[in-house]
Amino acid sequence: MNIHQLRKLCPCEEVDYQTLLSFLKDYNYPRNKIKIWLNSGDLIRIKKGLYIFGPNAALQTYSPPLLANLIYGPSALSLMSALSYYGIIPEKVVIQTSITPNRDKTFETSVGTFTYKYLNIKKYALGITQKKLDAHRAFLIASPEKALVDQLYLIDKNLSLKTLNDMEHYIVDDLRCDEEELDKFNLTKLDELANAYQHPHIFLLHKYFQKRKQL
Repeated sequence: MNIHQLRKLCPCEEVDYQTLLSFLKDYNYPRNKIKIWLNSGDLIRIKKGLYIFGPNAALQTYSPPLLANLIYGPSALSLMSALSYYGIIPEKVVIQTSITPNRDKTFETSVGTFTYKYLNIKKYALGITQKKLDAHRAFLIASPEKALVDQLYLIDKNLSLKTLNDMEHYIVDDLRCDEEELDKFNLTKLDELANAYQHPHIFLLHKYFQKRKQL
């Protein structure tokens, strides 16, 4: 079997070790075959037991958000990575940042950095949605509302935000959020998140969006 034949058997670009072994079950030494593909760059190791196909064999682009889910879990894309995915902020985020009910972790891989921020299970479970890439692939991501809340709660929690003007400056000027996208935010979801997170910044964020809806 060559790498192109293998790729046609696999449903997507992201593949784990057990799947590779299932297709190489007729080989006496399947690990040697995998090692040859790794050395040639036809397979790229992301972490132990997780791979993507190299440029020579790939049939489509691999999904960084899906890899983020697969590398360390349970986890869901959030924070600036999710805000970028939704087009709420203009920047293309290089580091894939996720939330997890497990401890903080960072993975430096051959295709980039994947970092994970701890959030207790009750907060983590709120506002998670599944995005389908195709018939075979889907990944977990925070809703737009939760992604912004997580950014404020986990990363920017030490900022001095006391007034609605402070919050507007943070959202519009510092994060450079798209105002049309902000207008789509759901107040009910923000209210649920504020009650769950119980943090002054998140309560202020909710009040800010209440004011936006009234304008």
